[in-house]
Amino acid sequence: MNVLLIGSGGREHALAWKLAQSQALDTLYAAPGNPGIAAHARCVDLAVTDHAAVVDFARDSAIGLVVIGPEAPLVDGLADTLRAAGFPTFGPGKAAAQLEGSKGFTKDLCRRADIPTAGYVRCAGRAEAEAALVPFGYPVVIKADGLAAGKGVVIAMSPAEAQAALDAMFDGGFGAAGAEVVIEEFLSGEEVSLFVLTDGTALMPFGTAQDHKRVGEGDTGPNTGGMGAYSPAPVLTPALAARAIAEIVAPTVATMRAEGIPFSGVLYAGLMLTPAGPKLIEYNARFGDPECQVLMARYEGDLLALLLAVATGTLAAQPAPVFVEDPALTVVVAARGYPGTAEAGGAIAGIDRAEATGARVFQAGTRVEGDRLVAAGGRVLAVTATGVDLAAAQAAAYRGVDALDFPTGFSRRDIGWREMARNSKR
Repeated sequence: MNVLLIGSGGREHALAWKLAQSQALDTLYAAPGNPGIAAHARCVDLAVTDHAAVVDFARDSAIGLVVIGPEAPLVDGLADTLRAAGFPTFGPGKAAAQLEGSKGFTKDLCRRADIPTAGYVRCAGRAEAEAALVPFGYPVVIKADGLAAGKGVVIAMSPAEAQAALDAMFDGGFGAAGAEVVIEEFLSGEEVSLFVLTDGTALMPFGTAQDHKRVGEGDTGPNTGGMGAYSPAPVLTPALAARAIAEIVAPTVATMRAEGIPFSGVLYAGLMLTPAGPKLIEYNARFGDPECQVLMARYEGDLLALLLAVATGTLAAQPAPVFVEDPALTVVVAARGYPGTAEAGGAIAGIDRAEATGARVFQAGTRVEGDRLVAAGGRVLAVTATGVDLAAAQAAAYRGVDALDFPTGFSRRDIGWREMARNSKR
């Protein structure tokens, strides 16, 4: 079978690496791909916003499955176009992708389906938002309603910080994503990620992870798209995961199906583990980045067969996924300046040395310039390793990081710190 993978980030590199291991694969194409993905796929210069061009390519290349990696093409309705043209596609349609594309849509769905989440107010203007802040107190969470590359969330600790967040959003700091905001109650607890595959009816749990959103060590500084992750996340016990699926994910899937907007793909539930139980922070309508890297490092099955089952509505016939018991940990190496204006063009070397240590380096924001690999984005590499325990996985990942030669890059040195701290007390 020929497969077309849409995307160019570290998530897509991890998906390409795993898809390429399938015995059922003939040719893997990636649009547009990146230099790392090129080791596993034929990268094609295809504008994924041009739906007709994607359909034409899929038809000309006899594509049997399209896998859409990032959120923007999903929110843009690419999956609808491809399915209408007869191509099995992994990823939700435009209406269902609102679960990620609009924070307000998701909060309203939670209210209708009685799904546990933070209290909230949707605001379409600055004055309305300023008035809505008053009953919440501080800290308070302010979110841009639309897609903001993982950066559209501010935890305001004071009125001044809240005002600055509203100014940034309503003055265009987050583009169209900030035209409307969601103000939420601040939830106390620990964040964790739960992944569930669904074809709109059947549900299949697909692992847990814990991301590190803040740019600085000890979870300090501004939010990023993710500076590292590990899987599994033991803090989300099997009992808590089952409760989250029963109280959050299953009602979401059932409600969307009942309302005529079935969700097909992967539901990435960002959860807060509160004293009252798991509560939904937000949904993503695709695999996380960098969570995908650690999930793929642990997944032992045929990813092509599994994603095809989701795309064709036959997930219930698939066996439960098998993951290696060894934990995996990934460290993001970002370009200097990230999450602000990242420094582009920095030379990258030493990937072979890093992988010789046993780690795997997934490329995200990279490009080839002459005979050099250079940085071309904020998050540039994700150095991923497994180990017999989390300490071993962490040590192996940082051996890989230290083997790189990327002078304009930086990384956090404490990925996995929460679980490591818990382990040290046991």
